[in-house]
Amino acid sequence: MSTATNVTTGKPHKAGSVYYAPLGTALPTDASTALAATYTALGYVSDDGITNSNAPSSDTVNAWGGDPVLYTQGAKEDTWQYNLIEALNADVLKAVYNAGNVTGDLQTGITVKATNDENTDYVWVIDMIMKGGVLKRIVIPDGKITDMDDITYNDSDPVGYNVTTSALPDSSGVTHYEYIKSPAAGV
Repeated sequence: MSTATNVTTGKPHKAGSVYYAPLGTALPTDASTALAATYTALGYVSDDGITNSNAPSSDTVNAWGGDPVLYTQGAKEDTWQYNLIEALNADVLKAVYNAGNVTGDLQTGITVKATNDENTDYVWVIDMIMKGGVLKRIVIPDGKITDMDDITYNDSDPVGYNVTTSALPDSSGVTHYEYIKSPAAGV
């Protein structure tokens, strides 16, 4: 049976929606428990929101004469694309350029070293609020920034870091977990 109340959108939490923590940090296991202090919020994401690509590639085996007779699954990448628009936030810069390549803060001065260092793997959490206050939390146990669009500086658009985080499977073969919970009294 079709139920219109199950149709929804995803909006960010006011406190932030994208968080990261050192690899090995305890993973949240529900949609509503507060994150540990080791998780760092990355501030505003552009109004394009977050895009998850999680489709398998497949190959078609054809029989003589051209009929498709078998589909085989190849790689199934799980990627998350979003534009971090707090370009003056040192925590954002640390996530994008690696913590060891960013020093200081806005008051004392931030120094960023763009290097060829491989990006660091982190635990990633994406929190959102669905229609009716339903909470959704996505937990990526092991992911790293694997792509970044050009950075544009102009007088009409926010400077942003439009990145792709690629998820790797955990010891159970899971690339991400999703937790969804309707709002409870006092939440």
